[in-house]
Amino acid sequence: MAGNRREEAAGYERVLELDVKLGQVSIRNPRAAPGELPKTFTFDAVYDASSKQADLYDETVRPLIDSVLQGFNGTVFAYGQTGTGKTYTMQGAWAEPEKRGIIPSAFEHIFTHISRSQNQQYLVRASYLEIYQEEIRDLLAKDQSKKLELKENPETGVYIKDLSSFVTKNVKEIEHVMNLGSQTRSVGSTNMNEHSSRSHAIFLITIECSETGPDGEEHIRVGKLNLVDLAGSERQNKMGAHGERPKEASKINLSLSALGNVISALVDGRSTHIPYRDSKLTRLLQDSLGGNAKTIMVATLGPASHSYDESLSTLRFANRAKNIKNKPRVNEDPKDTLLREFQEEIVRLKAQLEKRGMLGKKRRRSSRRKKAMDGEGVVDNEGEDENEDGLEKNMENYLKEQKERLEEEKAAIQDDHSLVSEEKQKLLQEKEKMIEDLRKEQEATELLAIKYKAMESKLLIGGRTIVDHTNEQQKMLELRRQEIAEQKRREREMQQEMLLRDEETMELRETYTSLQQEVEIKTKKLKKLYAKLQAVKAEIQDQHDEYIRVRQDLEEAQNEQTRELKLKYLIIENFIPPEEKNKIMNRLYFDGDEDQWKFQPLVPTGGYPLGPARAWLCRFMLPLCAPETAPR
Repeated sequence: MAGNRREEAAGYERVLELDVKLGQVSIRNPRAAPGELPKTFTFDAVYDASSKQADLYDETVRPLIDSVLQGFNGTVFAYGQTGTGKTYTMQGAWAEPEKRGIIPSAFEHIFTHISRSQNQQYLVRASYLEIYQEEIRDLLAKDQSKKLELKENPETGVYIKDLSSFVTKNVKEIEHVMNLGSQTRSVGSTNMNEHSSRSHAIFLITIECSETGPDGEEHIRVGKLNLVDLAGSERQNKMGAHGERPKEASKINLSLSALGNVISALVDGRSTHIPYRDSKLTRLLQDSLGGNAKTIMVATLGPASHSYDESLSTLRFANRAKNIKNKPRVNEDPKDTLLREFQEEIVRLKAQLEKRGMLGKKRRRSSRRKKAMDGEGVVDNEGEDENEDGLEKNMENYLKEQKERLEEEKAAIQDDHSLVSEEKQKLLQEKEKMIEDLRKEQEATELLAIKYKAMESKLLIGGRTIVDHTNEQQKMLELRRQEIAEQKRREREMQQEMLLRDEETMELRETYTSLQQEVEIKTKKLKKLYAKLQAVKAEIQDQHDEYIRVRQDLEEAQNEQTRELKLKYLIIENFIPPEEKNKIMNRLYFDGDEDQWKFQPLVPTGGYPLGPARAWLCRFMLPLCAPETAPR
C-alpha cells in the first residue's frame, strides 16, 4: 500500500485498513450510507506502509525464485492504479540495499545461488520488452522503431520472434542490461504520477542448468522468470487528457480489461473458452495464467478516498486472481536449449585447439628429423627437449619460436654464397611461404582460443571462489529466514481458519438460560445477518456501477477507434484510385496465428499460395467495411 504525495497534500481521508497478521484488507466507502459496513478481502499476504521491501521478497517472492532455479516457470507482476507503487515494488531504489525491489533482489538471489552450487553448469540470459499501445518493442534492440511479432510453437508455446537475448555472467551485467532497457521504456506525466509507466514492461530471465543425473547422463532443465511491471489501471478523466495520454490510456485499459476477462474465465470454471487472444499481454502471460508456471500477483493500493473506486476494483481483481489454479512442471531436457549448444561448441573448439597442438608437436619432430638427415644440425636438441612440455602447453610460445627459427634459416640462406642464385631464390620463397602459413596458423589459433575462452566464461560454475565456511553460514541464515517466512504464513492461515471455526462453534454450542436471552442472542444474530445482506446488496450495486464504468471506457475506446477508421477510409476514398484499392483488398488475408491482417506476397511463395483456398479465407474473414454511422 502506498500513499500518493499529491493525495496527501490535497487532504483526502484514509479509506483503507490493513491487518498484516490476518492477511486482510478492509475498504470503507467514503460515500456510504450510515451503518454500511466496510468491505473486507482476505489474501495470502498483506503488507502495509511500514513493511519493508525485504519482507515482501523473503516471505513471498524468494520461494518462487527458488522454484525457477529448479526448472519451473515463474511470473511476478504488479497490478494497480498509477502512483500506488508498482514500479517501486518491482524495482525500488537500486542504490539503497534496504529499498531494492523485487527485480534487483532476484538478480542477487539468482547469481548467489549459482555461485554456491556444486557440480552444475548454468547459463543465464536476459531479454527486456514492452507492450506499448498493443505493439511489442524490444527495449534492448538498436532499432526501437521495429515492431515484433508474436508466434506460437506447439512444443514451446507463445514466443516473440527476433527478441534479442543477452547472456549475463553476474549481477553487474544483468543490471546493465536492465538499465539499458529502462532508458528506452515509454513513460509520461499524468495527473496521478509525474513519471508514469505508459506501457507494460516484461523483463525475462532464462536460467539453464546442466547436471549429471543418477543415471550418469547429463540433464538440462530450464527455468523462465517473467518480471512484469504493468501500466496503471485508472480512468482517463483522472489522468489528464492531453496529447498521447488518452490514446495510451485506452490501449492500457483494453489490455487490462482483457487480463480481467481471462482471470474471470479461469475462475468461473464453466467457461469453455479462455480469451487469451484478446490482447498481446494475455497471450504472453498465457502460461502464467492457468498454465505451466508459478505466479505471484502483487496488488498495489492507494489509501485515499480519492482512489476508492480504483482501489476497490484492484481488490476485486486480486480476489479473483487468487483463485486461479496453475499446473506448473519442471522443464527438463527441452530440445532448443542454448546451454547445450554452448557445451557442444566448446567441445568442438577444444578439439580443434588440441588438434592444432598435436600438429605443432608433429611439425617440430619432423623438422628435427629433416635437419639431422640434411646435416644442418644447428639446433640445440637438448634445450628443445627440455622445453617440449612447455611448448605443448603454450601454443603461442611454440609458434613464436618456430617463426624465429624460420627467420634464422631464411637469413642463413641469404648469407650462404655457395648456393646458385635460382636455388637460393627458390629456398627463400619456400621459407617465406612457411612463415606466412605459420602466421595464418597463429592467427587462427589465437581466434580459436579467444572464442573458446569467451564461450567457456559464459557458462557459470559455482563453488570456485567462495570460502566454504562463509558459504555454509550464509546458507544457514537463508534457510532460517525461509523457515521464519513459512512460519508466518502458517500462522496467518491458522488465524484465518480459527476465525471461521469460532463462528461455526458459537452457532453450534449456543444454549439459552431463558427465553429473554434467546431473543437477545437471536436478535443480535439477525442484525449481523441483516448487515451481511446489506453488504451483499451494496456489493451488487458496486458491481453494477463498475460494469457501467467499464462499459463507458470501452465505448470511449470504440468511439476513438471508429473516428480513426473513418479518417482512414476518408483518405482511401479520396486519395487512392479504386483499381489500386481493389488490388490491395484482394491481397489481404487474415492470419489466425498472429490475429492480424496481412498482405499476400506479389510473387507466390511456398508459404502462401495464391489460389482458391486463400481467396476463400479472404471471403470468410473480410476486413472492416467503411463505417456508415458512428457516434460523434
